[in-house]
Amino acid sequence: MKELLGLARIPPRRRSRLVRDAVDQGVDFLLSRDPAVADYPTPLRDTKPASAWFKAGFPSGYVTDVLQNLEVLAELGHARDPRLRNALRWAEDQQEQGRWSNRCAYNGKTVVDIECLGQPSKWVTLRACAVLRAAWQ
Repeated sequence: MKELLGLARIPPRRRSRLVRDAVDQGVDFLLSRDPAVADYPTPLRDTKPASAWFKAGFPSGYVTDVLQNLEVLAELGHARDPRLRNALRWAEDQQEQGRWSNRCAYNGKTVVDIECLGQPSKWVTLRACAVLRAAWQ
């Protein structure tokens, strides 16, 4: 996810053939499954997604989540893909009174705590609103 996000930040006209192919393969892989279920194939059988997958948070350190999956796909122009309907609904359902909580903070693992775990988060709210805006445009 992190690598694809990095490649997405390269302006399309400046992407090499190799980068375009990597982006296409990454998008195909991400869209091959419903991010709200996260049943992506793994080398191990009977593996379930990490619990952090369903906990949108900030900062997005070494873990990833449904929301970051949606962010990457939105940045690459796929936010309105019908295969993301369940994941977008999941993102909408996470808000309370128009704000999203930070469910995966790195408190105690960073120099300063950025936001409180479990509390409404301006950063997670911004991430969710950007994804939903891209999907609804």
